[in-house]
Amino acid sequence: MRATVAIQPQEHPRLSEPSRRIPRRPELPASGQLESLAALAPSSTLLMGLAGALVVSAAVLFLATSSWLVALAFLLGVGVLLGAGLVFERMRTAPATDQLAPPDWTVTVAAIEQAGEAVAITDRANRLVCANSQFLESFGVSAAPPALPFAREALEVVTRLARDAWRDGAAAIELLPMPEGEVDWQISAMRAGRGEDHLVWRLRPLTRASSVSLGALDLAGPFGKMLSRAGIETAITTADGIIRAVSAGFAERAAGDDRATLMGQDFVSFLRSDERDRIFFAREGRGGTPQTLVDVPLIDPSTQTVPAGPDEATSLMLLIDSGVGIGSGWDGTAQAGVAQLDALLGQLPLGLAMTDRDGRFLFGNEAFLRAVAREGRGLPAFPTDLVTREDKPALSDAVRRHGRGPSTSGDVAVRLVNSPEEPVSLGLAGVRGLGEAAVLLSLADSSQENQLRRQVAQATKMQAVGQLAGGVAHDFNNVLTAIIGTCDLMLLRHIPGDSDYDDIQQIRANSNGAAALTRQLLAFSRQQTLRPEVIQLPDVVSEVSPLIKRLLGEKITYYVQHDRNLGPVRADPQQLEQVIMNLAVNARDAIQSRGNGTGRISLFTRHLHATEVVQLGSEVLPAADYTVLIVQDTGGGIPPHVLPKLFEPFFTTKEQGKGTGLGLSTAYGIVKQSGGFIFADNTKDKSGHPTGARFTVYFPVHRGEVPKKREVKAPLISSEWSAGGKVLLVEDEDMVRAVAERALVRAGYDVKACANGEEGLAAITEGTVQFDIVVSDVVMPGMDGPAMVRAIRARLPKMPVLFMSGYAEEQLRRDIDIPDMHFIPKPFSVAAIGDKVGAVLRQARTDQAEAEAAAK
Repeated sequence: MRATVAIQPQEHPRLSEPSRRIPRRPELPASGQLESLAALAPSSTLLMGLAGALVVSAAVLFLATSSWLVALAFLLGVGVLLGAGLVFERMRTAPATDQLAPPDWTVTVAAIEQAGEAVAITDRANRLVCANSQFLESFGVSAAPPALPFAREALEVVTRLARDAWRDGAAAIELLPMPEGEVDWQISAMRAGRGEDHLVWRLRPLTRASSVSLGALDLAGPFGKMLSRAGIETAITTADGIIRAVSAGFAERAAGDDRATLMGQDFVSFLRSDERDRIFFAREGRGGTPQTLVDVPLIDPSTQTVPAGPDEATSLMLLIDSGVGIGSGWDGTAQAGVAQLDALLGQLPLGLAMTDRDGRFLFGNEAFLRAVAREGRGLPAFPTDLVTREDKPALSDAVRRHGRGPSTSGDVAVRLVNSPEEPVSLGLAGVRGLGEAAVLLSLADSSQENQLRRQVAQATKMQAVGQLAGGVAHDFNNVLTAIIGTCDLMLLRHIPGDSDYDDIQQIRANSNGAAALTRQLLAFSRQQTLRPEVIQLPDVVSEVSPLIKRLLGEKITYYVQHDRNLGPVRADPQQLEQVIMNLAVNARDAIQSRGNGTGRISLFTRHLHATEVVQLGSEVLPAADYTVLIVQDTGGGIPPHVLPKLFEPFFTTKEQGKGTGLGLSTAYGIVKQSGGFIFADNTKDKSGHPTGARFTVYFPVHRGEVPKKREVKAPLISSEWSAGGKVLLVEDEDMVRAVAERALVRAGYDVKACANGEEGLAAITEGTVQFDIVVSDVVMPGMDGPAMVRAIRARLPKMPVLFMSGYAEEQLRRDIDIPDMHFIPKPFSVAAIGDKVGAVLRQARTDQAEAEAAAK
């Protein structure tokens, strides 16, 4: 027999890692080997004797022949013969190599064949090596532990058992309950084998002698259907209330699917009770009938005489509809009243919903669904699913508080998921006497009010930004007046070719560019000077179309279509061209920013009658006849978060350094100042995806006579560059006053400069100097320009007045209302103010001469 050697178990093996061999200890010789060694000992003695005899024989032969050569040959010949014989003997009697014979699994199967126990052996790959007949009868030849045909929960337990057995050498489960049937299992696993690379599984079935056969109660078969038809729904639950089997009728009423097993779920989760402790199916709510619950413990009376408690044994749960059977006292009129109440609440314009006292939705009318933007989708499970994450705890507490105790009411401010930026007031009221309805939620559908509020807020914001932009433009114009005027004076001392001439020209050009930005700000704030004319919109489009085509390039298609019978509009044609150009350039940039830069820009003109405006239902657009300009592109549309900020000044989606953000704001200001309206939206394809942006401009149709075109004054003759005279200059900004004074002095005028209105009025009242013209700023601290001019005109009614301001001329004429006044906008150049003062003086002298001639 081979001696048994103990092998130390491996530490923490994994089921998925390959088998790791443990080095064997040197094995001791067995008993057969010891006998072989003993047999070899006499053979060695014999050889030594033979060797001695050979030596003696060789010596005798030498003495007899006296020849050492003969003796040596004798020794060699005998030695060769003896060696050959020894080798032959060794080869014939050599012991066989010690090899391990392969295992005979038939012997193992015969050894593990035990009654009442299923035994299986698996390798490290969880493959079935051998198993006894009871294992094959119970699980089949294709099942190998731990992958047994168990439910998921039981399979996870067996998998953990296998992992523990590989790690610790052995593991066991005393009781593994099965989800169906009475047979539970006791399972153990132990490592075995020369390399301990096998697991021996022992599975012993356990039968509950105290329980009746649950297999006889086939609730999913005809027995359960028969009870359901009689108004009795059935379910089998464990001692801790977990469902093991249900009838098809129970599954239909509890989950809405008669094929659902509901196995492993909590039985009471499908039921609800009201304040009167009546039981209902949770899915049916108060719309269903009350249920009578009967708990039947499945205990064999012959083995257990004491009745089992409600949570001590497997139970058969019977849910019997109220009214089933003779003598039922349930009256269905109350439920009919609840159904009528649902129908009544469904017709109210106020959004109403009901929940049970646990906070589950039971009902919600159409107005409530519209208010929470869930039309066509229905209500979620709980009210907290409608609000943002931050408001969930407050709403949950409020519903729970109103759902218990006496009837109370109140409201809570929450933010809905569909509009998290606008809080709404959600009313809550505790309701009693309506079965499951415990809390009434009320929410007004304020979508239209919210839209109107956003429009008013947007209009207010745009007005405030416009006023700010106008103020910034006015102050900035003062700075630009000083810069441009100083550059003009410096250029008078330099000629082309000087080292500083180009630099001064660059400063002047940049300043003029900044002046163009201020004009755009004034356009947005509706404070620019407009020269409106009665025009036809197609004429303006035709004037600007060649320039648009050059700007679009070859990849973008430009399409124009005009409607018939377009009414005339009153607008400044140059400013209207600016609007069309800005919209076209914006569309071009949108197309070039996506794809390969190809697209289409369409420009339409339409006639919109007043009746069609009423049909639009717009609360912004008054009912009137309009001539409509539409600019549409295929640039992918405007993102929803950009639409509210689209016309704000300096807002742009372009990269930094590209665009000032004043293009659309300028168009907005020009349209508004012209009495029109501009809207932006997206065009969509059949699937609802945006394909491009669309700007729609509405101009009111002009009614009345067409005014005559403004006469263009002849330009000043170069010989009349100066009219001469004494000028009273009033300006509070020092740098502007210095530039204007130097420009007028250079033009040949005698200038008296004053820093405010009080000084200017004092210079007139002193009477020491007879001034020919007053040049004044409009906005000044203390006495402003108009107030000073009115005081001067009280003394000298015929005094010519020239106002200079960064604001628009039309606004100033409307606000000042002083006759025979003239205006020069800031910023102005040195030559511009000199020419303007000369023109005003010549006109004043001409008017005076004509008046004197008429008097004679």
